[in-house]
Amino acid sequence: MTSSQPLIRMQNIEKHFGSVIALAGVSVDIYPGECHCLLGDNGAGKSTFIKTMSGVHKPTKGDILFEGQPMYFADPRDAIAAGIATVHQHLAMIPLMSVSRNFFMGNEPLRKIGPFRFFDHDYANRVTMEEMRKMGINLRGPEQAVGTLSGGERQTVAIARAVHFGAKVLILDEPTSALGVRQTANVLATIDKVRKQGVAVVFITHNVRHALAVGDRFTVLNRGQTLGTAKRGEISAEELQDMMAGGQELATLEGSLGGTV
Repeated sequence: MTSSQPLIRMQNIEKHFGSVIALAGVSVDIYPGECHCLLGDNGAGKSTFIKTMSGVHKPTKGDILFEGQPMYFADPRDAIAAGIATVHQHLAMIPLMSVSRNFFMGNEPLRKIGPFRFFDHDYANRVTMEEMRKMGINLRGPEQAVGTLSGGERQTVAIARAVHFGAKVLILDEPTSALGVRQTANVLATIDKVRKQGVAVVFITHNVRHALAVGDRFTVLNRGQTLGTAKRGEISAEELQDMMAGGQELATLEGSLGGTV
């Protein structure tokens, strides 16, 4: 379900914090129905870039086009209203609360009984179970405490929640960084399902293998600059790793350690 026109176009984005230049002219196109992997080491500018895309920061310079129109978000609520949702590494969930209550947190369905309105448990439970089944997660029940789920399952709840409430662009901030192999596989499978629904996925990671498993395009950031963007099949894992590490620096280190990096 890819499109020839980008959903978001970030053109020559700069972000300055006083004398510190966090982004120095970054340009990225995000397409619907694709997973665009944003790679880079710590301090590369990934977090600043996605915060600029999602309305947390205003760019110092550059243009943001959303669905072909110039767009500047006053705050994250503006971005969410436009359909840009961010799932952070540290999820905003209440462990002792049920999966369905976490799923509808901030979007509570209400049922009117006389002059009063109450949380509609039946509707919330039914929708939660349906959405989780779509993502391949079989809950014991919607009343299950979210804290009893694995890390990968909690990530899937957050992703399913964002998509259900109308996300056109889903930004995933290091969703696999603290997960084991099985949980990582579940999250990557969820990304694939969401992409096939036509949602544009921005997958921030420093793990090249995870990126190559689901990515359609790959952009590498280094010290606030874009080192390049490549489509699937145009670049190898070794080339991506070299770009992230600065190329010659990694080759030199491998030589000194006997090729073990």
